[in-house]
Amino acid sequence: MSVATTVRAGHAPVRADGLPGLLPGLLSVAFPAALRAAAPERVGEVTAVVGLTASVSGLDCAVGDMVAIGAPTPVDAEVVAVQGGITRIMPLGPVAGLARGIPVRARREPLLVPTGDGLLGRVLDGLGRPIDGLGPLPPHAGVPLENATPNSMDRARITAPLHTGVRVLDTLVTAGRGQRLGLFAGSGVGKSSLLSMIARGTEAEVSVIALVGERGREVREFLEDDLGPDGLARSIVVVATSDEPALVRRRAAFTATRIAESFRDRGADVMLMMDSLTRVAMAQREIGLSVGEPPATRGYPPSTFSLLARLLERAGTDRTGSVTGMYTVLVDGDDHNEPIADAVRSILDGHVVLDRKLAVAGHFPAVDALGSISRVASKVCTPAQKHDAGTLRKVMAARRAVQDLIDVGAYHAGTNPLVDAALAHAGAIEAFLRQDMDAQVPGAAAWEQLRNLTEAMGGI
Repeated sequence: MSVATTVRAGHAPVRADGLPGLLPGLLSVAFPAALRAAAPERVGEVTAVVGLTASVSGLDCAVGDMVAIGAPTPVDAEVVAVQGGITRIMPLGPVAGLARGIPVRARREPLLVPTGDGLLGRVLDGLGRPIDGLGPLPPHAGVPLENATPNSMDRARITAPLHTGVRVLDTLVTAGRGQRLGLFAGSGVGKSSLLSMIARGTEAEVSVIALVGERGREVREFLEDDLGPDGLARSIVVVATSDEPALVRRRAAFTATRIAESFRDRGADVMLMMDSLTRVAMAQREIGLSVGEPPATRGYPPSTFSLLARLLERAGTDRTGSVTGMYTVLVDGDDHNEPIADAVRSILDGHVVLDRKLAVAGHFPAVDALGSISRVASKVCTPAQKHDAGTLRKVMAARRAVQDLIDVGAYHAGTNPLVDAALAHAGAIEAFLRQDMDAQVPGAAAWEQLRNLTEAMGGI
């Protein structure tokens, strides 16, 4: 069927059926694109390389833009500072080989973060590229790394519990869907092992795990021994080892968060686990000091603390779906009041304290139940559950208060009913707080065991 076209003087072509012609529409799209393609490309050049950054002149970019250094195999870099006519960039790779005069070009499109169900069971690097040897990722649209934090008035309230399969956490430090919880401990106390238990036992549909600043040796051990095939099958793992550039380590945290957000936007309940948040802060400290930020508390520049708030606030609930965040915090010298631990604790919705004394005694998980708290537990537990959890806490607290007297044999039975109950049921309490790493306890079973324990104490 042919379409006749009538041309009128001073008018655009009009089809015989009265609809506008296609030519003006095509020109309105193609002409600006052709102008952009034909525009001269502005190329800068490296003028200095100091520490982790390079200075570039002749480049018109904003902080956060991606650039390409050299040719024909360019190295990606990110703009981290702009001062006067000099742009400071940080390569996403080693700086060895950079020299004055090397050309630098602005990238026309940003590095995108992969999304979709094809990521399940895959291991990615800090830039979202597969490193597990299973071939390329399935075709995906990809999303920008940056994303807006959910509006505080649009967030759904946290009203449902999210069981982790770890008995002491599900009963005494109950987490809710969309909560952000920190695991605070020194090195070698069992943070990663506890995180792997949560990954295997969580009720969340998808787990996104970010290993930031880990030893390269530990990655396969975590994937094969701690996480296991079943845990990996419903997980997405993002890895940036300790030898990677600081920019890649920082980017890995946001890559994992962006992937979790993409599943939340589809209405899924996601578990986001990050080990460790302290190493993300250390990466930002390297970046900030390299571009001239003034060191503040213990050498951390001001941008570190704003980055932590920006990263942590992106987790949580939205109108649909939720991202429950579990972040490990490596406390410096077992000091739980050091700057990063203190700042993170003030942002999160609860904290789990792991005690080195318990770990040394072979108590796993080494959770100090009395030192741990969930700020949403009262919103997600029934009155009966809150009563049982409160009863066990009171008994444990009473024994801790007189532990010195017990150790020297100066406590007399009958002085305090709570202490008497703690001593009479010490073995049962200890068994309740312990759990084998390979064991998973469903939430209903954990609460039933706690109910049996408190009833055995005589309903104190």
